[in-house]
Amino acid sequence: MVRTIQAMGAIAEPPAPARVAIDITGFQYWWMVRYPDQDATTANEIHIPVGEPVQLNLSSVDVIHSFWVPQLMGKLDVIPGRTNTTWIQASEPGAYYGECAEYCGLQHARMAFLVIADPPQQFAAWLTNEQQPAAEPTDPAALAGLQAIMRPSCIGCHTIRGTPAAGRLGPDLTHIGNRRAIAAGTLPNNRGTLAGWIADPQHIKPGNLMPDLGVDLETANAIAAYLELLK
Repeated sequence: MVRTIQAMGAIAEPPAPARVAIDITGFQYWWMVRYPDQDATTANEIHIPVGEPVQLNLSSVDVIHSFWVPQLMGKLDVIPGRTNTTWIQASEPGAYYGECAEYCGLQHARMAFLVIADPPQQFAAWLTNEQQPAAEPTDPAALAGLQAIMRPSCIGCHTIRGTPAAGRLGPDLTHIGNRRAIAAGTLPNNRGTLAGWIADPQHIKPGNLMPDLGVDLETANAIAAYLELLK
């Protein structure tokens, strides 16, 4: 079942046909963001072109979530087994805060995301970059991190395009180095926070579905060095 609702104003349809469509899937406790026509996937950051209506197709794999960007649109439920369709449009470039507005479990309050409105040429360049496979590292620390992250416990959940990692349970990491935050807005994205998250995700965000894998700090730092380079 598809339900189309208004995102802003009093009309249910966008002012013009949407050139860009984005599939957004809610997980406990993060958002998968996929551009199906361009074969690009990211997480927790939704890039859109300024001045254009963008179609959003919302679904959930687990429980009921609610998608809300206060500056751009009202709340819309994200329901397992359904696709609810809406649209958004930003008139000015910038980063617009969004969150899950439906209690969905222990880390409901840490299920944030950003809608990043880019000028059209900048959006096109970002999307082209997202379509590319992960860069191959040359730095020794990053090379060690690439080898370490290829363990089954990591690649069973995460995708890094251009490598054997093809998991679908956790966020796609192919270009994680370009994201502003990790763990759905829980921490700013830098090597230190990445290493801390890898070493002890349950301490940082108890109840999230990434288990404590027993990664020592040296290995966590190496993996973080690799992920930081994935721009």
